[in-house]
Parts: sequence; C-alpha cells; structure tokens
Amino acid sequence: MERSMLRRRALAACTATVAVGALALAGLTGTASADPAPHTPTASADSAQLSPGLLKAMQRDLGLTASEARSRVANEARATAVTAGLRYSLGDDFAGARVSGDTARLTVSTTDASDAARIAKAGARAEVVDHSLAELDTAKAALDRVALRKAPEDVPSWYVDVSTNRVVVQAGKTSAAEAFLARAGVDRALVKIAHSTEQPRTFADLRGGDAYYMNGSGRCSIGFPVKRGTQSGFVSAGHCGRAGTTTSGYNQQAQGSFQGSTFPGRDYSWIATNANWTPRPLVNGYGNADITVTGSTEAIEGQSVCRSGSTTGWHCGTIQQRNSSVTYQEGTVTPVTRTNVCAEPGDSGGSFISGSQAQGVTSGGTGNCSQGGVTYFQPINAALQAYGVTLVTNGGGPTTPPDPSDPPNPGGTWAVGTTYAAGDVVTYGSASYRCLQGHLAQPGWTPPNVPALWQAL
Repeated sequence: MERSMLRRRALAACTATVAVGALALAGLTGTASADPAPHTPTASADSAQLSPGLLKAMQRDLGLTASEARSRVANEARATAVTAGLRYSLGDDFAGARVSGDTARLTVSTTDASDAARIAKAGARAEVVDHSLAELDTAKAALDRVALRKAPEDVPSWYVDVSTNRVVVQAGKTSAAEAFLARAGVDRALVKIAHSTEQPRTFADLRGGDAYYMNGSGRCSIGFPVKRGTQSGFVSAGHCGRAGTTTSGYNQQAQGSFQGSTFPGRDYSWIATNANWTPRPLVNGYGNADITVTGSTEAIEGQSVCRSGSTTGWHCGTIQQRNSSVTYQEGTVTPVTRTNVCAEPGDSGGSFISGSQAQGVTSGGTGNCSQGGVTYFQPINAALQAYGVTLVTNGGGPTTPPDPSDPPNPGGTWAVGTTYAAGDVVTYGSASYRCLQGHLAQPGWTPPNVPALWQAL
C-alpha cells in the first residue's frame, strides 16, 4: 500500500511539474475553443483575452502596469495547474496553497517536511505547518453546522486561512467567538480569533441600475449566462429573488423568472429567460471590451480576481480565503469566498472572474468602493451543480457541472485533480483515451462522458 502511494505521488508530482511547460507550449497554438469542463487556461490565451477594461481595473486596484497585469494572470494560471497536481500528490498532507506578490509566487503548505523537495521541484515554495487543510475544513464545517441552525451573534464571518494554518473567527467580542466555538465543539488550538467591527449586508437592497430588476423594483446584477438543455438563462445571487419572482432586463423589457433560489445557507439562484434574450459567454466591460469567459477553473488564495457589477462597474483585488462563512441579518451563508474587492448595493449577483475563468456571483460584504471593503462571492461551480445548468463559454458552448451520481472510478490512470495536456493518453477502466484539450480533471468529467476532451483509442 505504501509503495503504491509513493508511486501515485511521484506520478502526480511529475504531472504538476510538466503542467507548467505544457501551458506555455499550448499557448503557442493560439487556439481557443469551447470546453465542456472547467479547465486551466493557457498563459498566453488568458493574457490575450484580457479586455482593456479589466486591465485598467487591475492597474487601478492592484497598482500594476498593463504588462504586470498580463504577467500576473499568466503566472496565476501556472500556479493553478501546479497546485492541482501537488494537491493530489500530497494527499492527506496537503495544507493549502496561495500566491503572493505582484509576480504571483506560489507557496504550497504540507504537514510532512519530507514533501518539501517534491514541492520545490514543482516550482513552488514549500511551507511545513501543523494542520492539514482537511483538518481545518472539518473544524470549519462544525462551525457551519451550528451557524446554519442558529446564526451566531456578533460573529460576522469565519474562514480557513491557509497563510496562518488556522480557522479564523472574526468577532466583535472574544466572548462571542468563544461561545460559538464551544457550541460547535471545535478545538481551540485550530482557531485564531480576530477582532472585527464588520457588519456584512447583501447588496440587493438599493435601487436603480442597468442590469436586471425583480418584479419591476429591486435591482441586481447578472452573474453568468447558463443553459439547461435548450432553456437559456443566467445565475445570480439567491437573495435577489425567490422562485417565481419575475425579472426585466436593463432595458426594462420582460426577461424571465427565478426558477430556483437558495438563501440563506447558500446564496445562488438561476433565472430562465424568454426567447428574446440570447446567452453570451461574456462579462460586461463597462465602456471597454467585454470579457470572454472560457471556463470555471477555481482560483487559489492570493490570486487576483475582478468583479463586474451594475452599480460600480469593474473592481479588482485578491482572493483572501476560499472556504469562508459569513453571517448577514438574514442568516449564515457558507461556503463563500472572501475577497478584498469592493462592492456596493446593486452589484449583488454580479460576476467574479479571474483572467478568463468564471469564479462566482457577488453575495455581500462590508464597506464601499470609495473607502474599500470586503466582499464575498458564492462559487460558480456550486451554483451550476445545484441547478443542473451549464456555463456558456467562448464559442457558445456550455461547460457541464459535475454529476454527483456518477459511478465510481473503475480503475486506470485517469484521476480527478490532474492537469492534462493535449496528447496525453490515459486509461479508464479497460479503455484508453487521448486528451484533445488541456484541462484540469474534475469529478464527473470522466473520459467516456466528455468526448470534447477525450478521444477513445
């Protein structure tokens, strides 16, 4: 068993190392096509598809030049690929990953010092810590279960912080945090309590704007266009409306209605539109070229991320923590991703995107875009899976969400969490397949199920 684990780690580590070269190589083709699964973008493709509006927002909010912004996106794409391989390779030792600095330097944490050489060989900085990511996630899940039954008072948010290797609980009073931990039975050694005066709120309660309106009154922002079969629509925030709520578009023309909505607990919804509305794989550029969406590969901590909303347009920042929970007046929402991107009412439901990869829909937060603040987004892949809808990507094709009912892996070399390059050959069960497009393997995207990615040999 131990020998088999070592072989698996060595293979995955090699995959992570090779992924960097594969990305650069793939970029030489200059091609881009629709992909039915979230995939890791090539460095050159992502850079080439950045709109002037997004570049300007990154320059303004991150203090970068246009060249630095393009370089950062390329480096972050490489970091995402390397992280995927190392996460699989390190197994239970994996304790998180993050990028830092304008060059997006990758740091990967592990609980086993013997993993350091493997991490360094993959091109990342190794950090040895006490607690695995799985251990911290389990502790946070215990807090979530308690909060979803009854939202904690004076505890605005909590999250897994890979940089400190702790679950951070933000609270107005230490006693409130201690009481919350006691109710959940969480080991205090896993937790860091941080004082906070934040009072998170959702952003759907202000008026006006040009995105979409609910029942002719309140306003929110479209997240991402999606399809379910032949039905077109889009995903947005759950707090924007309930099932049956009608919507009109930015032009005040009839648009559609909410088909599903969850809030609190989660904060996502999907709206079906009438035949007058055509879904495009685009994010509004607000006076500049629109952003083309090519997939939904999840970004890591420290990575740059930008938001488009109908109140404040484009604003950028970085991902602070992915596995976060936040308590609004209406209740707790988890898991959400915490960012230092600003937002204001009316931006709710709007697009969060990193490079050309869809990340999520704006949920809520604190502050504003005059003084800055904290904003949380609901990850896009969770919304896609919840409603069985598919993300519309470049070329007009959708990406298909994972199907949790898929049968278990029948054996072979194909594995979730591995970054594959065009031309790679894998086995799945008794059959062999050749990779047609570079991508990050996700649950449900098995070779027999995604002929756009794999060709049977």
